[in-house]
Amino acid sequence: MDNFVCPKCRREYALDDPVWRCGCGSPLDIRFHPRFPRREIRLTRPGMWRYRAAIPIRRDNNIISFHEGFTPLLPLAFGRRSALVKLDYSFPTGSFKDRGASVLVSKIKELGIKKVVIDSSGNAGAAVAAYCARAGIKCEVFLPAGTPLGKIAQIRAYGARLRQIPGTREDTARAALTAAAGTYYASHYWNPFFFQGTKTFAYEVCEQLGWQAPDSVVLPCGNGTLVLGADLGFRDLQSAKIIRHLPRIIAVQTARCAPIYQAYRGGSPFVPRISGRPTLAEGIAIAEPLRAASVLRVVGETGGAILAVTENEIKEALRNMAERGFFIEPTAAATIAGLIRYLKRSEKMETVVSVLTGHGLKSAEKIDRILHG
Repeated sequence: MDNFVCPKCRREYALDDPVWRCGCGSPLDIRFHPRFPRREIRLTRPGMWRYRAAIPIRRDNNIISFHEGFTPLLPLAFGRRSALVKLDYSFPTGSFKDRGASVLVSKIKELGIKKVVIDSSGNAGAAVAAYCARAGIKCEVFLPAGTPLGKIAQIRAYGARLRQIPGTREDTARAALTAAAGTYYASHYWNPFFFQGTKTFAYEVCEQLGWQAPDSVVLPCGNGTLVLGADLGFRDLQSAKIIRHLPRIIAVQTARCAPIYQAYRGGSPFVPRISGRPTLAEGIAIAEPLRAASVLRVVGETGGAILAVTENEIKEALRNMAERGFFIEPTAAATIAGLIRYLKRSEKMETVVSVLTGHGLKSAEKIDRILHG
């Protein structure tokens, strides 16, 4: 039976219940049995909704989409090693968060909900605001004060109500949680429907590789929406006997805010309390990641690793990619910095996949200062 399940107390809820967390306070997971009719998939137009039978939306008329997805998987050389890099910065709002927003807002429409709140460092807020605009759903976005102007302007353009919160990213999250007491919370890390969208990253990668899994995937990790979504997608394909093995998950954090890396390095299942420092990669600067234990489990079970990259590595990766024609935001450059470091220790014939998560136009002034200031 398809339903929500609480990993802590094991309570279950129907998928049509308008819940986003368990009564015990724990985040929920979704138990769902996806299907992969490959002939039907092959005949469907390119896009993430070609995997319709693997996405838990009941009725097609509720799907909110811009025909997004099936982004290019491009081979790139980094020194003597190469990787395949997925261009998820080419999504309609300029970031991979559109994957989760499309599925989550489709479910919100299906539930008949007319207003939502979300907190974000920028990209998730922009994505949910855009899809809500397309669906005719009111959206209130909580952002940290100091969010890049490009992201603020984008969210305002979609007609969302904007709330800028002084203090840390965690202060913003707490303000949104308070607002969510009376409004549905379209959170990209609390709400499990968001992961049902980000998992399509794995589906696309495997289809683009001839329905084979890569050996490793190098992904950004703040709240872990892509790490956990990709792992969910690879596990779906393994359970369906389409792929034989799970790829190693290599999660990348910024050294200035790396609580999951610290737990990983110390061999502890408990993430320490930290005070994050300002970083170029604000999109993954999450000092209190809600699903950190799940990230540690995924990395451990796949034989992966967690890396923490420095500000200098981020700057050099940003410059490296720009000189090759890729205008990416600094958070996306942090992932490439992690990829470059991982490739130095990878095996010669290893198939490594990574991703460009966000477009540079979201942080153009900031990038200009980094590269030319």
